[in-house]
Amino acid sequence: MTTPTWDLYRSFLAVLRHGSLSAAAREVGATQPTVGRHIDQLEQAFGVSLFSRSPGGLAPREAARALRAASGDRGTVRIAASTIVGAEVLPPILRRLRDEHPGLVLELALSNRVEDLLRRDADVAVRMVRPEQAALLARRIGEIRVGLYATPDYARRHGLPATVEAMAGHTLIGFDRDDLTVRGVDVGGIKVTRELFSLRCDNDLAQLAALRAGVGIAACHAPLARAAGLAPVLPDVVSFPLEVWVVMHEDLKALRPVRLVYEALVAGLAEYVAAT
Repeated sequence: MTTPTWDLYRSFLAVLRHGSLSAAAREVGATQPTVGRHIDQLEQAFGVSLFSRSPGGLAPREAARALRAASGDRGTVRIAASTIVGAEVLPPILRRLRDEHPGLVLELALSNRVEDLLRRDADVAVRMVRPEQAALLARRIGEIRVGLYATPDYARRHGLPATVEAMAGHTLIGFDRDDLTVRGVDVGGIKVTRELFSLRCDNDLAQLAALRAGVGIAACHAPLARAAGLAPVLPDVVSFPLEVWVVMHEDLKALRPVRLVYEALVAGLAEYVAAT
């Protein structure tokens, strides 16, 4: 069997709490046979019997108590994040996490849409907006400054605009059809629409690559811009904060693998925000 996933551990913890497959099934929102199968799969994975079965229910064996205490180095945890955060910010954090806990299997789900943790689209999420759903354990990390930047080479070739109006003569990089992140935003009184951009793309990584290649001017996280040696453009006019949150479902806090990932993201992203 592959490394046990969080849903197996979740069923396992529910059985530990209730001593009953039926009660555990009600807690996790699954059928009794599914929870029973999860326990069987865990027992097969570790080669031990976790519970003593009797007419009165399931009593944890020593192996079950040991598994609860030691499961931190084994388990699959799915992390949801935006494309930029997942590709540019998280890798060093995940490298340290894997070095410390090599039994963890990490899955990255990268998308700019907000994953629904209540539906278990992911176990832990990095969000750039304040969570609104109940039953979530959320930690606000801080704010990242976002501004406009260009490469020094672009600045030498074309100069940099001194006013918002002067940007019309420059190559601006931005969205094509997906305006979700800038809907209703204006810069210096100018509404942000796709017509402003000479290079249009809805993939944030492609926009960042074009910025780094010196194609034009684009928005960027301040820490990423500094690391790439980019020059700020109109920093006193175009600069706004982006909140950073790390979120997990409250039910998962008892799962040590998920908690380890959550804590690692909190610590690593706090360092990243501090660089702003």
